[in-house]
Amino acid sequence: MGDKKIPYQLLGSCKGTDLVNLRYEQLLPYAQPYENAQDAYRVIAGDFVTTEDGTGIVHTAPTFGADDALVSKQANPPIPPMLVLDENQNPVPLVTLQGKFRDELPEVGGKYVKNEYFADGEAPERSVDVDIAIALKEQNRAFKVEKYVHSYPHCWRTDKPVLYYPLDSWFIKVTEFKDRMHELNKSINWKPKSTGEGRFGNWLANANDWNLSRSRFWGGIPLPIWRNETGTEEVIIGSIEELTAEIEKSIAAGFMTSNPFAGFKTGDMSEENYNLVDLHKNVVDDIYLVGKNGEKLTRESDLIDVWFDSGSMPYSQWHYPFENKEEVENQLRKADFIAEGVDQTRGWFYTLHAIATMISDDVAYKNVVSNGLVLDKNGQKMSKRLGNAADPFETLGKYGADATRWYMVSNANPWDNLKFDLDGITEVQRKFFGTLYNTYSFFSLYANVDGFTYSEANIPLEERPEIDRWVLSELNTLIKDTTAFYEDYEPTKAARAITTFVTENLSNWYVRLCRRRFWKGTYEQDKIAAYQTLYTCLKTVAQLGAPIAPFFMDQLYRDLTSVCESDASESVHLALFPKADESLIDAALEEKMHKAQVISSLTLSLRKKESIKVRQPLQRIMIPVLDAKDRAQIEAIADLVKSEVNVKEIELIDDASGILVKEIKPNFKALGPRFGKAMGGQIAGKIKSFQQEDIVLLEKTGQKEVEVNGNAIILTLEDVEITSSDIEGWLVANQSGITVALDVTISPELKKEGISRELVNRIQNIRKDSGLEVTDRINIVIQSQNEIDDAVHSNEKYIMDETLADDLTLIQTVDNGTIVEFDDIVTSIQIKKI
Repeated sequence: MGDKKIPYQLLGSCKGTDLVNLRYEQLLPYAQPYENAQDAYRVIAGDFVTTEDGTGIVHTAPTFGADDALVSKQANPPIPPMLVLDENQNPVPLVTLQGKFRDELPEVGGKYVKNEYFADGEAPERSVDVDIAIALKEQNRAFKVEKYVHSYPHCWRTDKPVLYYPLDSWFIKVTEFKDRMHELNKSINWKPKSTGEGRFGNWLANANDWNLSRSRFWGGIPLPIWRNETGTEEVIIGSIEELTAEIEKSIAAGFMTSNPFAGFKTGDMSEENYNLVDLHKNVVDDIYLVGKNGEKLTRESDLIDVWFDSGSMPYSQWHYPFENKEEVENQLRKADFIAEGVDQTRGWFYTLHAIATMISDDVAYKNVVSNGLVLDKNGQKMSKRLGNAADPFETLGKYGADATRWYMVSNANPWDNLKFDLDGITEVQRKFFGTLYNTYSFFSLYANVDGFTYSEANIPLEERPEIDRWVLSELNTLIKDTTAFYEDYEPTKAARAITTFVTENLSNWYVRLCRRRFWKGTYEQDKIAAYQTLYTCLKTVAQLGAPIAPFFMDQLYRDLTSVCESDASESVHLALFPKADESLIDAALEEKMHKAQVISSLTLSLRKKESIKVRQPLQRIMIPVLDAKDRAQIEAIADLVKSEVNVKEIELIDDASGILVKEIKPNFKALGPRFGKAMGGQIAGKIKSFQQEDIVLLEKTGQKEVEVNGNAIILTLEDVEITSSDIEGWLVANQSGITVALDVTISPELKKEGISRELVNRIQNIRKDSGLEVTDRINIVIQSQNEIDDAVHSNEKYIMDETLADDLTLIQTVDNGTIVEFDDIVTSIQIKKI
């Protein structure tokens, strides 16, 4: 009983069901229900009452609570609501529309039910609920009074408590259609699927009748219902033609003197004709009709729920059924897709679906994109009050619409909440748009030098180098995937696929590996093939990315086609969307090149870990192979990988068990969504028990079966993280089933070659800073010192070829040279244009 000791005696115990239908005395006998009062003050059962919160016994108020009203109606006999008759003999609650108790309650009549409803400074010291609690204690009718913290609805604008209040309303009998609505919903493609099957599906399965009327003056269409004073007769109007006819009857009966819509011509669908009619509340409230028995009919004062207007949109926008009837019924009423916030599952999504089901026995839309919320970078809801809202106009002004849109689309699915961070837009500008712009700049620089305008015939695919065939294969795979993503309403997957292609495949791989083809050699087939390939890639990227970045991609498209295609569309948005050419897709080549990319990435990450520059050659990398196919693929890309990561040898080993020790752990980010927390934990235990042979099998086949609770579970490489321990003199890394071990020992010969590569880099920078053209040839003078001399003598031809030098001289003192520093070397270099 807490700190206070209250004496009590235990006389017996019973279950809650034993108390059902017991009667009790009214605690405060101020008023009685105006009807069936004999059925009040009974104990009833409710499945929403629990013993976890409170005592397991709650007071029900069917007049003010939806759950209470439902459980009271379900009782046998029903519990009557606490309604009394007002001065006009109308049943009303004991609380007025102003939130005050009625005068039928002598001790609290005229008081607000909540202190928060008083004007500032006018609230009494004791709220009315405290007064009631005191009265109950004084009358010895309260066993214990205490404060209890619980959830209660509050107004989102004023933060004041909300008072639920019963009002008479008109309803649409949705319950007769809810099973069909639920069935039709299964044919809609929901993004995400869980919203359609879960939130929306559950809402449909438990749909109540639609409360159609609203007690407002502005903001909706007046209910087209006229009733007599006793409510025993009503007329529902379905058109202006019908209304004008009924008005004429009213005039004849003497209830009206003139027809306000007399000039309206039935069948004339012109705007001028409809401007003669005003159906707002202030107009139609002055229209009176005549009943069958000659009684005066007055319009119901309520308006129609504005969501009914929104839900009627597929029909009303075509003036159905008065115009376009056949077109609407056959085609126009059904949208390809709609997009709105997830809260519209009970709003627009619902009203569209309900009305289409009731009118057409069909869906109103084929696809739904249910938008999530834009939160601040910490995951908090943006609010002016909290000061964490991003100003959209400032954001667009600073970063541009395309970068902002690409960031938002690529960062999270439209239906997921987005943690909005301005730094993320900056990253998109730099990594994606910056990379794409630099790639175009590279292309245009050398295309202008060589006068490339795509005037030559296309170089046949079989005559192009493998690197061209690979990137064109990747490009057409991208077209295929991106088209499928867009058509399936997956813009995030499309944006990410385009980003990966541009940053990894096009810029970081194709352009970087093909640079020499653009700036070296004569303008012949190989260079033309390189230009044609890169042009095709850039133009296609512009077309694929246009739906997300319309301005940037249109500029890129027009910059490309204005020189190379005189007959091209004026804008990317007028061009046909690309279609994948299946004949250009080579899955085996893509797989092989992907392997080269992974091996190179792993090797470069190991170099970075050991702080060894890429310009410093290393002797070898060691790669365990899984089978003959794996060996053949790596052998085919060995020269490319060696050039890319600057190593002399690649050693392939069939059995690495005696050399490399691998470790495995579960990837909970993948296991959680697939199997859930409990199941994922059990699977994690299985993964941790894997032996070396289990890990090798998983890497080799890409999957492994395990048994959990009698169920066979297939694990893939995405479900685990595999690592390898470093061995002496080597660094080891794993990714995508590939293991790379890098020999980090640097011999004297390797050191010399590294110095020569550093010299080439510095000389190229001096060329650029001096304003030389990429084709200008030079003479080089370098300040002599032992390490540099040895490196130059061993690699003189390489240095001269790379820098377009005709002469290279080592002297003790270099006048007016450029000081260069790298590692522990300081020297001076001078170049002279020939």
